[in-house]
Amino acid sequence: MLPVEPNTPPDSPAWRVIHHPMMLLLLSIPLIFACAIMSSAVGRALKASHTDGGGVVTAIIGAAIFFGGYWAFVRFVERRRVVEFAFHRALPELAIGIAGGIAILAAIIGVMAALGAYRVVGYNGPEVLAVPLAIGIFPGFSEEIALRALFFRLLERWLGSWAALVLSALFFGFGHIFNPEATWVAAVGIAFEAGILLAALYMITRRLWMAIGLHAAWNFAEGGIFGTPVSGLQVSGLLRPWIGGSDLVTGGKFGPEASLPAMAIATAVGVVLLYVAWRGDRFIAPSWVRRRQGAAAAEQA
Repeated sequence: MLPVEPNTPPDSPAWRVIHHPMMLLLLSIPLIFACAIMSSAVGRALKASHTDGGGVVTAIIGAAIFFGGYWAFVRFVERRRVVEFAFHRALPELAIGIAGGIAILAAIIGVMAALGAYRVVGYNGPEVLAVPLAIGIFPGFSEEIALRALFFRLLERWLGSWAALVLSALFFGFGHIFNPEATWVAAVGIAFEAGILLAALYMITRRLWMAIGLHAAWNFAEGGIFGTPVSGLQVSGLLRPWIGGSDLVTGGKFGPEASLPAMAIATAVGVVLLYVAWRGDRFIAPSWVRRRQGAAAAEQA
């Protein structure tokens, strides 16, 4: 399946330069920073006015800022339709992603419980859910737009699917090294378990909805349902757990993402989805290979 190409005027050398994947990637960096700065400013303003609703309003507005920034980038820089956010598939693909994220976290927590590292000791009311919702919504949108829609997609169009998969997974994993309580084990774990899984979902659908749904539901379930840390952030959830034992089983203070159960289960699901993408002809060769193949096909025609 060929990548989505920008709409480049055939007689414009300037647009050909702008539409090179590496140039688009460079141009996307200030866009990401601008969206992040605007989102942070909105959060500070809402917090100061006591209208941030536990961060949920801030998260929704921040997600909208990233969505609007990406839409404008694709429409006015790449000069094409924003097919990654095709609305006719939004609800079913979001639902599948959300269900998948909760199911994967439930399986991880189930393994931790079976190993004696997790048990429920109490419950909290729904008033605790605002913070986990915010931690789900904003990273679900912002990180998928930055990492999958821009970094992975543009690298894939240039270097091919395998190189984009490796580089985006490493970037995503080691980007979490700056989180509270982060370790190198956590960074490597996220690179494998989430970097592969989320990229595979994008490759299969060529849309962002399923990856956004899974990413947001993973974060929400981790903290909001099971009450475990979310990438080093301490969050209260509906369940109040006792967590103990080896950090390799629990993920320690960083949370289950840094645990062996998470690495095993989520990476296995990601590998299966990569196989689905492979069988569905969703892998893309590097740009120079595609050009050579196109030239050979033209000669034979």
